[in-house]
Amino acid sequence: MGRIRARDVEHPEARLDHGGTAQIIPSEFTNGFELVVDGTPQSHVDLDDPTHLHFEYVVRMGAVIDQLPAGPLTAVHLGAGALTVPRYVEATRPGSRQQVIELEAPLAALVREHLPLPRAASIRMRIGDARAGAQKLPPALRGTCDLIVSDVYSGAQTPAHLTSLEFYRELATLLSATGVLLVNVADGPGLAFARRQVATIQQAFADVAVLADAQVLKGRRFGNLVVAASASTLPTEWLPRILAAGPHPAKIAQGPEVRAFAQNATVVTDADAVASPKPDASIFLR
Repeated sequence: MGRIRARDVEHPEARLDHGGTAQIIPSEFTNGFELVVDGTPQSHVDLDDPTHLHFEYVVRMGAVIDQLPAGPLTAVHLGAGALTVPRYVEATRPGSRQQVIELEAPLAALVREHLPLPRAASIRMRIGDARAGAQKLPPALRGTCDLIVSDVYSGAQTPAHLTSLEFYRELATLLSATGVLLVNVADGPGLAFARRQVATIQQAFADVAVLADAQVLKGRRFGNLVVAASASTLPTEWLPRILAAGPHPAKIAQGPEVRAFAQNATVVTDADAVASPKPDASIFLR
């Protein structure tokens, strides 16, 4: 039913409150759909198979989520997009309780109407700024979350106030002792922004890993890095083999390699935070 509704409308779109346009278009490469904001693909959704994760960095997020203990999760998602990761969690871990915070009400409405969620899914959408919204989550959630995903873009950049040590420490209070934070970081050659992000997250969490295409991790081209962090040892025993196998081969940096990656990078604070570098469409590789 969802697929028919999405295709019945010619590229449904919405004008966003903060400027720009969001549009849902059939994917050129799969049976799914893409959410495109101002010409940049933001999300991919396959309504028939929510476990199909199309963008490389989302595949890597899914690989980490799969390593978490079996059973339903309590999860918070900052940035809705087309709800790709919440759909994945619901499909792979039925009964999960999920909160999604999205700044743009028109985007959320567009996705709900044309890419509807499964009726049984326990996914609550909250409209508002990601940081302010996280602070306003029910007190009962504090210290109980198994997963937090921070994947927020305003236009094509992550807002500065979502990159600081103060922000990451706030997120840490939501996680359980073994809970995992996943952050999508986009950066280009040299990885100056990503190195500062890793250095900052290391100040808030005991264990930090970085997942990316090897060429991106070496700073040779623009791309997405997934930073995973936890107060406990990350569940990464099988990740190197899984990531190397594909479908988008990648590697995971841990321990000494992560420390070397962030060496000499300064920690980001609210006082000096800046938005992420503007990405280009090549980061959404097929």
